[in-house]
Amino acid sequence: MTTRHLARYSTNSCNRGYVADMSCSLNRSPTTEVSQTQSTGKVTVSGDRWLKRFFRELEGAGVKPMHEGSPDAARAQIRDVAMLNGIGPVMHRVTDDSVAVAGGGSVPVRILVPVARPRAVIVYYHGGGWIGGSIDSSETIARKLAERTASAFVLVGYRLAPENPYPAAVEDAYAALQWVSSRLGEIAGGEVPLIVAGDDAGGNLAAVVALRARDQHGPSIDRQILVCPILGFEADRSTPLDGENLWVGPETIEWFWEQYLPDGGRDQAHASPLLATDLGGLPPAIVVTAEHSPARAGAEQYAQRLRQAGVAVDLQLYHGQIHGFFNTLMLPQGERAFQQVIKAIRARSVRPAPSTL
Repeated sequence: MTTRHLARYSTNSCNRGYVADMSCSLNRSPTTEVSQTQSTGKVTVSGDRWLKRFFRELEGAGVKPMHEGSPDAARAQIRDVAMLNGIGPVMHRVTDDSVAVAGGGSVPVRILVPVARPRAVIVYYHGGGWIGGSIDSSETIARKLAERTASAFVLVGYRLAPENPYPAAVEDAYAALQWVSSRLGEIAGGEVPLIVAGDDAGGNLAAVVALRARDQHGPSIDRQILVCPILGFEADRSTPLDGENLWVGPETIEWFWEQYLPDGGRDQAHASPLLATDLGGLPPAIVVTAEHSPARAGAEQYAQRLRQAGVAVDLQLYHGQIHGFFNTLMLPQGERAFQQVIKAIRARSVRPAPSTL
């Protein structure tokens, strides 16, 4: 069995407040090597010093497990950690808009266009366990992906639990998909592939809208990109990591579900896509998961069931990683997962024909 070194990555920006101390402290650490096992496609990291340091910094900053506090406290924690990512690349165009949703309200969307004529449009649903996260918290990640894929990203500010439990987020996510689908020409200057993507709870929503679009003959989705998606009700406790509960451990995942589904509903496939009886006819999937993610088992089961249904799947398990590593940019190991997602988007993107308007 041989390995091949793939990437070295470190962040060099510092922010303000206690997150500044965390970011700068982590930045002073040596670069970590990331390798891929060629025979299995599994990704591993040499050592866990970055994670240990990350956990120490969280503890030193007084961060408590999210499930031990209130939704508002969890939202503040998610926001503060997102600040570590700094400010993303400049876009060609940024537009804020809103999408009408069930009940007569609306939710915000932010359109990030990196170039004059984007190659694809990605509807991106942020993570945060359905109770936190926002357009702002996911913007730096989206800007970086947009720049490196020459694709437009549409960030969706769906309603949050527990104030707005299931199915509010699903309704908002699907309404946003329909809204974007009807405006591809306006956003990209022509017909380009439409992709859904998300991390954590956003990965759940991306999978759900793909199911719903198939069942309701809705927008044609070219790819679904699911990053550490929360797809099953049971948290995976098989690969514990010391200190993991300071970030997102099994108890936190279960708490997310309790906030999202306070009155039952755990028999709904649009809450847990693992419950769907038929996964055939869905768009090809890119599934990213982490060894120490409590959502790992559900992600792997979903990928397996997709394959059994004849859906093309690119599943990558990142060894030594925690839930949320992909969009915690001061953890350099996320660069390899970034490359996986970038490759998937580039493979299906096109350059629009010149406009005749």
